[in-house]
Amino acid sequence: MTTALLVIDVQASFLARPSWDATRLGDWPEAQRSLIDLAREAGMLMVRIIHTEPGSQGAFDPDNGLTRAMVGFEDPADVTFYKTAHNAFTDTGLDRWLRGRGVSRLWISGIRTEQCCETTTRVASDLGYAVDFVSEATLTFAMQRGERTFSASDIRETSPSGWG
Repeated sequence: MTTALLVIDVQASFLARPSWDATRLGDWPEAQRSLIDLAREAGMLMVRIIHTEPGSQGAFDPDNGLTRAMVGFEDPADVTFYKTAHNAFTDTGLDRWLRGRGVSRLWISGIRTEQCCETTTRVASDLGYAVDFVSEATLTFAMQRGERTFSASDIRETSPSGWG
């Protein structure tokens, strides 16, 4: 079974967002780094996914120069896909690229546990991939809904620890 590591949205854009707080990253940087290193040592394919919002003039607009790998995670990828949807498959060619290389299992990691990482996981599962959601190597931020604030820990606790 050929496996690929997806590194989703580990990009400089997040550092420009008000929600970015380097003091609240916990063990994520080390876990993400370890996962990338483990995948490389195992000879796995590495796929970088970058979120873009063309024309938005925000942190994810490709014209601002921030839609690139985050410092410390610039490892050479086998391929990079740029997405505009939450999942990494819609309108990117990712599925065709993976199938063309015989990939049938995915390791999912990256930023926004409950959005881009989980959504990509669900779509990948629907497409027939065996999926490992590496929750330790996903990162999210506190979210406000009405009067209630959900901490990053609250959000991660409700995320899947494994799929497939």
